[in-house]
Amino acid sequence: MNSTQAALRDEVRLLAEEAFHCKLISGHGDGADKEEYQIVYQGKPRHFPLEQARFFLTNLLYKRD
Repeated sequence: MNSTQAALRDEVRLLAEEAFHCKLISGHGDGADKEEYQIVYQGKPRHFPLEQARFFLTNLLYKRD
């Protein structure tokens, strides 16, 4: 994993932590593939590519306001 991808994964992890603490998602973690991230939303685990996970979480956090 290159440094850009590692930074993206860290960003996604921070966004997911914030969404989890706001009770917008019920879980999150690394996906089976190193380029994916798992987010549990509305009771269903979903596997997203890192870029899409960042977009999804950013939108979710933005809509809560």
